Amino acid sequence: MPLYEHVFIARQDVSGAQAESMIEQFSGVITENGGTVIGHEYWGLRPMAYKINKNRKGHYAMLRLDAPSAAVQEMERQQRLNENVMRTVSFRVEEHEEGPSQMMQGKNARDERRGARPPRDDRAPRTEEVKDAAPADDAAPAADKKEEQS
Repeated sequence: MPLYEHVFIARQDVSGAQAESMIEQFSGVITENGGTVIGHEYWGLRPMAYKINKNRKGHYAMLRLDAPSAAVQEMERQQRLNENVMRTVSFRVEEHEEGPSQMMQGKNARDERRGARPPRDDRAPRTEEVKDAAPADDAAPAADKKEEQS
């Protein structure tokens, strides 16, 4: 059977749990029609490049499929009928990549960078000199100019 990668975007109003259940629902459509879901990834709520139906964000999900084209077409048909799905795209691929997708690798790298930051308590304390600093020198000449104009 041909291999596919399918990505869909759900509205930002649905919860993460509802987005996960939509993944399971569409995976069930594939299995009912003689295909198998090799894997799926939930990419989370992400900002979009442009508004779609007045939404600035969307829940992204990807399915890796080994299914006949009729099963993929049926899943896409049901997604068009679902009011929570804004966009879909399916790609036929020669073989699936091993491991997580590029989107998940980027997300993991961001999480690792965030974990590498020092806690905010480790910053050096501010000195009293900085807190009691005199006003900027620009304010003094302005006062002198007012006196000269009088």
